[in-house]
Amino acid sequence: MSYQGTISRGIRTPIIRKGDDLVNIVADSVLAAAEEGHFEIQDKDVIAVTEAVVARCDGNYATVDQIAFDINEKFDSDTLGLVFPILSRNRFSMVLKGIAKSGKKLVIQLAYPSDEVGNSFITYEQMLEKGINPYSDSFTSEEFKKIFGEKLPHHFTGVDYIDYYKDFTGGAKIILSNNPCEILKYAKDIIACDIHTRKRTKKLLLNSGANKVITLDEILNKPNNNSGYNPQYGVLGSNLATEDTIKLFPKNAKEFVLSLQAEMKKRTGKNVECMVYGDGAFKDPVGGIWELADPVCSPGFTDGLMGTPNEVKFKYIADNKLAHLTGKEAEEAMKEIIRQKDKDLKGNILSQGTTPRQLTDLLGSLSDLTSGSGDKGTPVVLIQNYFKNYSN
Repeated sequence: MSYQGTISRGIRTPIIRKGDDLVNIVADSVLAAAEEGHFEIQDKDVIAVTEAVVARCDGNYATVDQIAFDINEKFDSDTLGLVFPILSRNRFSMVLKGIAKSGKKLVIQLAYPSDEVGNSFITYEQMLEKGINPYSDSFTSEEFKKIFGEKLPHHFTGVDYIDYYKDFTGGAKIILSNNPCEILKYAKDIIACDIHTRKRTKKLLLNSGANKVITLDEILNKPNNNSGYNPQYGVLGSNLATEDTIKLFPKNAKEFVLSLQAEMKKRTGKNVECMVYGDGAFKDPVGGIWELADPVCSPGFTDGLMGTPNEVKFKYIADNKLAHLTGKEAEEAMKEIIRQKDKDLKGNILSQGTTPRQLTDLLGSLSDLTSGSGDKGTPVVLIQNYFKNYSN
């Protein structure tokens, strides 16, 4: 029996700049790490590359002036409502700065007690104590602060996002409500700023009398005023680059992973899988923050990473079907169950299967946790043995 299961390795690379040959940089770095670490590249290894360096090489950036230009191209009205933006200096502040630079009067509606990814400024306990019903109660920022206090700092950053967004936009009106249609009391032209619920929000607003509604994936979804762009995600998945620039989500991720796969095949003879990853899809148990502020975990991946794992619940089998067996006999019985799982799609073996999450969500989360967001300097992650199981 092999004692090695899934292995995830962070791979260091040189500093990556706009216009670099990323395919060869990644291939060189992975193979150098293999030589240094005395391991071999295998079929079905996964090479995951962070979206940040893919977009950087592609030069996919936009300025706040280009965002403002696009906003004015899309809206004629003087007043604009923004619904459900997340609370983030890295993720949303530059987009907000660009929208504000359009010169329109802004009304910003925040969800409470937290945004859709879990950034909060009050707790459920505080709401219960004050007798607030988050499903029906709406407030202006002044009313909200009168109830909960003048300073409402974020759990981790200490930033009061009500004040921050108001000051950042030069005095936008802030309201708080979990009913997206509350914004229609103040504006009829709306940007739905939520990420994963944006289509629902847009539909509710249009059905409730909004004049025009766009989502963040409809801002800079084509080049405008010489800007970068993303045809699928617009400014969704963007990050702060400089004080006046954002880096957009990569738009050529699929082409990149196919080229990297072909390069690794040429160099090693092995059929590896490749993906571009952004945020992992996991939740912080302390702060309650759901990490996935990108629209997807992976904007591009090779075909072998499509679908969900076909796995059995190992601990369930061990406690039930194999409870009377020990040692080698139990080991061989488990291997046989795993080999037979494809023949028992409607039977007891898979009725206690694992949660059917997408492979790219699982691998993207593993890659995000491996690379981290600090100074590890590992924008590439090599995952081995992921597709091997107990029976191999």
